Amino acid sequence: MSLKHFDECGYVADHCTICHKCKNPCPVDIDFGDVSIAMRNLLRKQGKKKFNPGTWASMAFLNATDPATVKALRKPLIEWGYAAQRMGHTLFKRMGLIQAQTKNPPATLGRPKLVAQVIHLVNKPMPGGLPKKTSRALLGLEDASIVPILRNPAKLSEDSDAVFYFPGCGSERLFSQVGLATQAMLFELGVQTVLPPGYLCCGYPQTAGGQADKGEAITAQNRVLFHRVANTLNYLDIKTVIVSCGTCMDQLLKYEFEKIFPGCRLLDIHEYLMEKGVKLDNVSGEKYLYHDPCHTPMKTHAPMKVANALLGGGVALSDRCCGESGTLAVSRPDISTQIRFRKEEEIRAGVAALGDGTHPVKLLTSCPSCLQGLARYSDDANTEPDYIVIELAKKLLGENWMASYLARVGNGGIERVLL
Repeated sequence: MSLKHFDECGYVADHCTICHKCKNPCPVDIDFGDVSIAMRNLLRKQGKKKFNPGTWASMAFLNATDPATVKALRKPLIEWGYAAQRMGHTLFKRMGLIQAQTKNPPATLGRPKLVAQVIHLVNKPMPGGLPKKTSRALLGLEDASIVPILRNPAKLSEDSDAVFYFPGCGSERLFSQVGLATQAMLFELGVQTVLPPGYLCCGYPQTAGGQADKGEAITAQNRVLFHRVANTLNYLDIKTVIVSCGTCMDQLLKYEFEKIFPGCRLLDIHEYLMEKGVKLDNVSGEKYLYHDPCHTPMKTHAPMKVANALLGGGVALSDRCCGESGTLAVSRPDISTQIRFRKEEEIRAGVAALGDGTHPVKLLTSCPSCLQGLARYSDDANTEPDYIVIELAKKLLGENWMASYLARVGNGGIERVLL
């Protein structure tokens, strides 16, 4: 076997976003997503996997569990890194270096030259205006020896549901407003919400990136930890595990939660809210597109049914991958550019069908990585990206919902149980 075959194997694996959409039409029932993961693991084990600084930095951030480390990495990677990328986008766009690449994405045979790769990296701007701290830091719940229980004392009763909410990295460390909106809606419903102790990653990014042993170790550690949580809080009778991220859902399906919290089920926050009858009424002037993630977190109910039920109907589907795909946009931005080209066409068509061109169409999703990916189209497609649960919080709890929730939960709404 030629050593060049390892490089070719790497290029093939790089082009897979692990969306698993090729399995259904495959006549021989091959899931190339699983094949790609196996290829990445093979390359790593053989020492032939190419070092990628973007992937390395992302994984370092996701693997961190110490609060000081999370804070130290978040500042340069998220705050400074995103700001620098946006500055690069503005500069390169004024110089006219971006337009040709986005209008006619080049082929991705081999690695592009350094200058081209830099342009790929900045041709669509990263989101800005993110919360300055993680959701745990804002709540003061970073101690890994404490299991937090969030409840609204004014709405607590004997019949109140108890749920276990696993926020994941994207909803807790990156877009902490997603995790807080999830908590705020559960708080408003009078639900007792149990959070995991400390910062945790589900293990999916490691598994998908070719580090299967690391992913399995994280999964095993988390399952042991959750068994301890279940034993400590067995009086709560937790019957629902809530997630707000599709990749977390895919990984947590392997945790066998029904053996941890007997009789429980896994639900996305939006499915749970729909079952509780939450919905928007008479939303005048708002136009919604829904981007269903490749790794949709809605496994119990049809995603479009959930989106329309929560948002009052009239929600249209925006199909195709957003191009972010976890760490793809930073590890292989040239491939991401190609994916975004087709997605932008889809978004523009959806906007044209819904809007009058004067008011931005809200492009909603249910995946943190997709939220980042969709933010990149705002200027070009005249859309506003957001999460469904954040849109619900804004409309039902007020525009100042985050500050209001933090104040209310901080005033006697948090019980800290020693693990």
